[in-house]
Amino acid sequence: MNEKQYGLMAEFNTPADVLHAAEKIRDAGYRRWDVFTPFPIHGLDEVMKLGNSLVGWVALGGGAFMFLNIIGLIWFTNAFDYPLIVGGKPMFSLPMSFVPAYIMMIMGGAIGALVGMLGLNQLPRFHHPLLFKKRFEGASRDKFIIVIGSLDEKFCATGTKQLLESIGAKHVEIVEDKD
Repeated sequence: MNEKQYGLMAEFNTPADVLHAAEKIRDAGYRRWDVFTPFPIHGLDEVMKLGNSLVGWVALGGGAFMFLNIIGLIWFTNAFDYPLIVGGKPMFSLPMSFVPAYIMMIMGGAIGALVGMLGLNQLPRFHHPLLFKKRFEGASRDKFIIVIGSLDEKFCATGTKQLLESIGAKHVEIVEDKD
């Protein structure tokens, strides 16, 4: 494997072609591959065996963290750090603490979703090797592209290229990473 090689890019003309090709690539045992299409294709995520995103769990964790921290901060401040007796009310009251804790829970969930999305998508990435390929522009208009990464354990430039051509790829080319 060449250190500068990112992978192989194969171009398909129809959604049915790319769905069929994705099934063949999955059945061949490849794990590091992706499909780029101008619109969603029904059933492609099942073919690629994509599960649910972990962003929801990160957002839930961020929201729960903020909620519990604000409840703890209000309890600590009112009961120990700066206790004020106002109208005979208790030093800590959960109904009184719920509104600010709820507001911060929403903010914690939003921040958790943003951080989780950026982290799981490995962003920010200021360039991508595929953006240097002129034919990749078709993925946003009318072409369907499959990219098999060179870091896949089954990747072999010649063998993978033969596989892609045998499943109906119209154009196969090597993608090199400039960094």
